Amino acid sequence: MFQGRRLAIATKHNKEKVIGPKVASKLGVLPFVPENLDTDQLGTFTGEVERQADPLTTARKKCEMAMASTGCDLAIASEGSFGAHPTLMFVPCDEELVLLVDKKNDLEIVGRKLSTHTNYGGQWCKSTQEVISFAKQASFPSHALILRSDKTPQALIFKGISEKRDLLRKFQVIVETYDQAFIETDMRALYNPTRMEVIAETTDAMLERAVSLCEKCQMPGFGITDVKTGLRCMQCHLPTQSIKAYIYSCSKCGFTRERPNPNKSFEEPMYCDYCNP
Repeated sequence: MFQGRRLAIATKHNKEKVIGPKVASKLGVLPFVPENLDTDQLGTFTGEVERQADPLTTARKKCEMAMASTGCDLAIASEGSFGAHPTLMFVPCDEELVLLVDKKNDLEIVGRKLSTHTNYGGQWCKSTQEVISFAKQASFPSHALILRSDKTPQALIFKGISEKRDLLRKFQVIVETYDQAFIETDMRALYNPTRMEVIAETTDAMLERAVSLCEKCQMPGFGITDVKTGLRCMQCHLPTQSIKAYIYSCSKCGFTRERPNPNKSFEEPMYCDYCNP
């Protein structure tokens, strides 16, 4: 279905470096990046342009922009979100999504990844010592930083800082007027190798679905979309919160199939709410 077709990678932040080789190898497509595609108009991490839609809708709009500007009917885009982990308190996480849109076959295939492998963070600083301490913690200079006077879209802001002298000079520029500066990690993919690694992993997740065919309609994109808990405890045999089965579904025809957890048939008592309350 994909062999030999041109694939537009909707990015302006060098994501093609990790996405391109993977899709070319796995799907046999011919990836390219559209010229002058401004995906920042759909939202920026620093808030000058607020993201109006959810990540999936935003990724879809990126693909639509790429296809409209090139006449291509196959496109791929990624979208990331950063914040606290939904279950691990105070642990930052990177939630990535990679979407493949096949306009010719009216098909969308999504890969998702929730990862704690991130340097995401930020803090207010009043001294160069605080700036240097944060920079070290954020894997600077291999990972770029951002300085701003405040968190509003109108703030004085410096992005993509990747050299110590430049960091300290721009910090002084802000501090001389505003007394303090907010320093944060630059989460744009081309300035953040750690995020680029997670995007690569998310691309793999998408490709795993792209080469999996639906049992009913034989279209690509058959994969896990939900889980069913209730795996029984091996000691008391009561249901636990652990995964009992995975729900696979087709993004094209909607066919679903429930498959038992292939890794275990019973759960250890230590994970049972009755045996280990």
